[in-house]
Amino acid sequence: MVSKASARFIRMSPQKARLVADLIRGCDVNEALMTLKFTNKGSTGEIEKVVRSAVANATNKDENVDADKLFVETVYINEGPRQKRIRPAPMGRAYRYQRRSCHIVVELGERD
Repeated sequence: MVSKASARFIRMSPQKARLVADLIRGCDVNEALMTLKFTNKGSTGEIEKVVRSAVANATNKDENVDADKLFVETVYINEGPRQKRIRPAPMGRAYRYQRRSCHIVVELGERD
């Protein structure tokens, strides 16, 4: 692992974000960013920010790191806390629902 970046408490479902994370796992950084740019999912923007942050962390940590040789070593999306909300229902009742959140972690490695 060369560098790591994470975003916590992102307001999206972890299940939906994992669909996008599976697309970029193991890809080169440039290929991963292009895949995220042209994927029509809501979570691509947040994951793209984390990937760019990991690249910036790698270049700040060591100036000898070549950004073109970096690849996405691991991407995992964990479940964050849930916000419990109540929605009005017919006849004075109330339905409970949960707003999910997630934590996104991206680790980059360097290919020889």
